[in-house]
Amino acid sequence: MRRPSPPTGDGQTDLKLSLQPPRVMALPPPRHHRRNPRQLLAQGKSPTIVPPFRWATNHRATVHSLKTLTEIGIHVISGDVQCKRCNRQYQIEHDVKAKFGEISRYVIDNKYKMNDRAPPKWLNPVLPNCRFCDQENCVKPIMAQNKKDINWLFLLLGQMLGCCTLAQLKYFCKHTRNHRTGAKDRVLFLTYLGLCKQLEPSGPFDRL
Repeated sequence: MRRPSPPTGDGQTDLKLSLQPPRVMALPPPRHHRRNPRQLLAQGKSPTIVPPFRWATNHRATVHSLKTLTEIGIHVISGDVQCKRCNRQYQIEHDVKAKFGEISRYVIDNKYKMNDRAPPKWLNPVLPNCRFCDQENCVKPIMAQNKKDINWLFLLLGQMLGCCTLAQLKYFCKHTRNHRTGAKDRVLFLTYLGLCKQLEPSGPFDRL
């Protein structure tokens, strides 16, 4: 009887190849899509609110532009303040165009020197004098307990945004699509520029 031929070298090679584990293709890392800030609202919260002031819109931390304010006849706005010495509460009014003109000129002249940081005059603002006890640098803005009711335009025109806490400034940046991490001087800088941009959308108030 004829004996079977021994396996050839090619057969051994085929056997080795068949025993090798299959190659696993590496998958690309998953893409992280940027979330729309409107989607960051807590469950049950509406994307719109009842405007807390006539000069505010129905979106959080957003005010009307100068053009819209003029069209609806708003030239002067007001805000509640309290003296830190005598505790008297009253209102202060600001002429919108005049006050914004001062701030916008300062931003235009100094933005390139700020390095994305609020200057000391914004970080530690000089407060108004009390009209009742005449104490200097003692009248602070009364902050709304609910952040959606903060009088942002009044704080901007009075250059008192520095009286806000870091949490309040981060709230503004969160709802206006601004980067909101970092020290207070950085977030305050973005808040000033953000509000200026809301008042004058075509103005030179973008970050460098």
